[in-house]
Amino acid sequence: MKLITIAGPTASGKTRLGILLARQYNGEVVSIDSMQIYKGMTIGTAAPTAAETGGVPHHMVGIADPAENWSAARFVQAADGCIQDILARGRRPVLVGGTGLYLDAVLAGRTFASGSAGGAARAKLNRQLAEEGIGPLLEELGRVDPASAARLHPADTKRILRALEVWRETGRTISQHNAETQSLPPKYESVKIGLAFRDREAMKALIDRRVDAMLADGLLEEVRALAERDLPEGATALQAIGYKELLPALRGEVSLEAAAAEIKLRSRQYAKRQLTWLRRDPDIHWLLWEKKRDFAAACQKATEILMGEGIQ
Repeated sequence: MKLITIAGPTASGKTRLGILLARQYNGEVVSIDSMQIYKGMTIGTAAPTAAETGGVPHHMVGIADPAENWSAARFVQAADGCIQDILARGRRPVLVGGTGLYLDAVLAGRTFASGSAGGAARAKLNRQLAEEGIGPLLEELGRVDPASAARLHPADTKRILRALEVWRETGRTISQHNAETQSLPPKYESVKIGLAFRDREAMKALIDRRVDAMLADGLLEEVRALAERDLPEGATALQAIGYKELLPALRGEVSLEAAAAEIKLRSRQYAKRQLTWLRRDPDIHWLLWEKKRDFAAACQKATEILMGEGIQ
């Protein structure tokens, strides 16, 4: 059975269209969003509420404690389990999300390189980074995995450490692993529909309005509740856009107005990165919004696309 995929940048209407199509095609939604998995973060991540889902089952939403740090590998494994369960019950998985790396990995059935992220090897690497800087570590990566060293920017500390962690723990390079997995055929067939705005300024304006709406709906209180939990330093949940910008406001370090402006800026920048990633995929059928989003028309166009791809 072919899957349906709805992709696009933040605020493009993925959730609503996904629900409409899931209803139409006996489907269940699997959220492919790296932050919607965390509990207590409904407002800031725009996770669908019970009222918005209208009875359409949603998976991978609010399943993790914010104190947990979910790796891409763990996410893909959990999402794949949801897809398999939906298929086993004769229903159609509808994948909805804007986290391009995760979406590609789920559809491809791609595994991630072994290595216990956060383990002893990473702790040693972090100490070396603090004592020596990134230079010697990048030189080591150049010796053992020149392909990764050439690909990674010296400022991309996270990926440099990850590549070295994989090498030190497994004796294999992350480049070897990626080359092997990318040569495999995809695990799932999917018809991909992308949502975007024809006018970039219209997208920016909608993002700004959505941030204002989130603040009006209680985003600051949601962030305060997380801050009061005393989560581990560097918790992934607190790195989400909207949360990391409001934490200084809660501490009185910046004004709420300045924090709101920063959230809007970061959200617009993130939307641009999402579009850059997704537009590399030639298999996405794009639906372009005008200044307003017409979901009835989008659903009709999506239906025509799906019928053309054999989904009835």
